[in-house]
Amino acid sequence: MPGGRLTQQERQQIALGLADDLAYAEIARRLDRPTSTVTREVMRNGGPAGYRADLAQRATEHRTHRRAAPPRDPHLADRPDDGRDPGAVDAFEEAITTVFMQSGLSRMPARVLAALLLTDSGSLTATELARRLQVSPASVSKAVAFLDEQSMIRRERDERRRERYVVDDEIWYQSAVASAHANAAVAATARQGVVVLGSTSPAGTRLENIARFLDHLSEMLLRAADQGRDVLFTKPVREPDGPADGPAGGPADDPANGSANGPSDSRS
Repeated sequence: MPGGRLTQQERQQIALGLADDLAYAEIARRLDRPTSTVTREVMRNGGPAGYRADLAQRATEHRTHRRAAPPRDPHLADRPDDGRDPGAVDAFEEAITTVFMQSGLSRMPARVLAALLLTDSGSLTATELARRLQVSPASVSKAVAFLDEQSMIRRERDERRRERYVVDDEIWYQSAVASAHANAAVAATARQGVVVLGSTSPAGTRLENIARFLDHLSEMLLRAADQGRDVLFTKPVREPDGPADGPAGGPADDPANGSANGPSDSRS
């Protein structure tokens, strides 16, 4: 009987077995593993309805990394010593990567997107990404190609002619629009079913109600996305440092010469 941790291939077999509604004992028999191993694996990774092989593999790698791997150097160019807690940053990066994977992204694109989002510049080269994520350049190349295809990042050239990958602030807007269009497509198809099944039949009525709901949802989502789009580009407002600062951290008003934005007034 094989020992040690489950492999990624074994986790994929577990996921396939769960999809086929096999009992834990049958999945374990096919893997030549104890039933308790399969049961524990499934229950600690989302249960039979939520088990995903890639997320389970990632969770195991993260636990192993925390126990065995040395901390990443916070003084690397792409991980500056900016006063932030490196452990807290790493934990948050793991958390948001997992959320991206749960939302449908595969493992490496999720890691690349998280790394870019957590970088103040929102921009890294392939070399910086590979060093930060401790993966091969080939893995980075495939991930950025996918993200670029999905309009989630864009490519730029810096002053040294290096290709940089930049996280696009509009990805959330584009994602909302794409979701609205997908809902609209389902609604349109549902209405085809109304014609086929009859508008007065129970099935036809159900499909018409689904179509109306999704049309309403799509319209609201598009309107909200357009209204909130500017939020994605809001700059942080600096707190005043003292009397010398203006309302938003800018130059102070000069009673004699007027403010930087126009003549002074009589306000105190």
